Amino acid sequence: MNIRSNDNVLVIAGKDKGKKGKVHRVFLDQERVLIEGVNIVKRHTKPRGQMKQAGIVEKEAPIHVSNVMLICPKCGKPTRAGHLLQNDGRKVRVCRKCAAPIS
Repeated sequence: MNIRSNDNVLVIAGKDKGKKGKVHRVFLDQERVLIEGVNIVKRHTKPRGQMKQAGIVEKEAPIHVSNVMLICPKCGKPTRAGHLLQNDGRKVRVCRKCAAPIS
């Protein structure tokens, strides 16, 4: 998977198409990502003792990685990530449009 935590992404499909956000968490086994402010769902919760109150809570739900596209930090455009092998043996993600390394 080419998307990592703290990457900026653009949603390209679904009800939140066109929204941008930062990846909060990556679920590798499910191929899903949790993005701040995207895919908000409502959970109906029961009271749990005296600390937690019952009600409807809005929270973010994971979205499939195929529905998001990485935004290049240099050119600011949505792009696919390419890979480049450096001289010291490290593999680095690069922007396919401007060839800038993506940290």
